[in-house]
Amino acid sequence: MHTPEFARLQVVAGPMFAGKSEELLRRVRRARIAGLSVEVVSHSLDDRRGLGQVSSHSGLSVESSSVPDVHTLLSHVRGRSLDLVAVDEAQFFSADLVPAVSTLVTGGLNVIVAGLCVTFDGRPFEPLPSLMAIAEDVLKLTAVCAVCGADAAFHQRLAAGEVGDPNLPTREQVGGIESYQARCRRHFTGDRPSAA
Repeated sequence: MHTPEFARLQVVAGPMFAGKSEELLRRVRRARIAGLSVEVVSHSLDDRRGLGQVSSHSGLSVESSSVPDVHTLLSHVRGRSLDLVAVDEAQFFSADLVPAVSTLVTGGLNVIVAGLCVTFDGRPFEPLPSLMAIAEDVLKLTAVCAVCGADAAFHQRLAAGEVGDPNLPTREQVGGIESYQARCRRHFTGDRPSAA
């Protein structure tokens, strides 16, 4: 087990289709090769590829524990002999994730968090910006613009109106390439639906 002075918070952030989950999985694989005890956690809201699995758009996957909130996440990892907790789709957790992660790291547990740092309409997507501010290591990825092929720091909803579950706030609509596209700043139109 790592001692508190060596524990770190690592954040992998960016828009949709940037490879955040793939990078998280790469780091998890490396930690396991190094013999570390690792727990992978995802939010139960994201069931696109089935509960209990974190997977990338490129097809990589690993088993995970799906939890509905920060309280359950903490209950799941506390008291266990873990070296690393990897949290995917962190944008679906509330702002309570920030102090929770800080407490875990201060207690000696390494934490990797991956998620969207920008909403479909170009606004900061908490809690990622706050986690980025307190992390020892931040990797901000870009995707490839679906219009011109440039680096894309944004993702945009393709269809007007509701996408996904009508009971969820619009910023928490879960979807993939059927609902969103990566866009560079030049081709990003914010909250105006594209004419895709």
